[in-house]
Amino acid sequence: MTEPIITRFAKLGTATVSDALDKLGRPGSMLGMAPLADNQHMIGRAFTVRYVSAQTPAGTVGDFIDQVEPGQVVVLDNDGRVDCTVWGDILTAVASHRGISGTVIEGVCRDTYRALSINYPIFSRGRFMRTGKDRVEVAEEQGPVTIGGVTVRPGDILLGDSDGVVAIPRDCEEEVLEIAESIGEREESILAAALAGATIAEARARFGYHNLQRKGAS
Repeated sequence: MTEPIITRFAKLGTATVSDALDKLGRPGSMLGMAPLADNQHMIGRAFTVRYVSAQTPAGTVGDFIDQVEPGQVVVLDNDGRVDCTVWGDILTAVASHRGISGTVIEGVCRDTYRALSINYPIFSRGRFMRTGKDRVEVAEEQGPVTIGGVTVRPGDILLGDSDGVVAIPRDCEEEVLEIAESIGEREESILAAALAGATIAEARARFGYHNLQRKGAS
């Protein structure tokens, strides 16, 4: 059963959640994480994997997918490498079949035809076909990772859409949700007022547009 907090976050966009994180002074907006295709949506708690350059002899790129639960998001820290991949066809097919919500990669992916054909959400720094086998190896599973300049820990909520990915730290997820929902409501009110004839300046002033994301402002 989906957690109620996940259901509520799923109704929000990454832009709204990013504003809520700004208001709390918490990082969470992942720079450079772009969706493989537009109109993709992803939400779930993080299952993290960190890679390092392969040693001698080389270790493996990991069989972690067997441990990921339905509804989770696979979060792969390949140190931003764009010269080799850590996610491809087989992992995409298995993840989709098992109900995994999506994948976020600090690095690149390959075999993108599969993800596109089944609409499996992938967010990464791009695409490149060269394998990571014998180039990188798993250093740690379910530890902290860094994605797009943001630290992600196992169990943090990740939300992805056409604008990118945000990570919501577990220790403030309830507060982020309440602020984000309030921002969303106020932005809808601004839009309704503007469409009803108010000027943008009037509508924004009435509902405090310039303070929505400002830390410490009401």
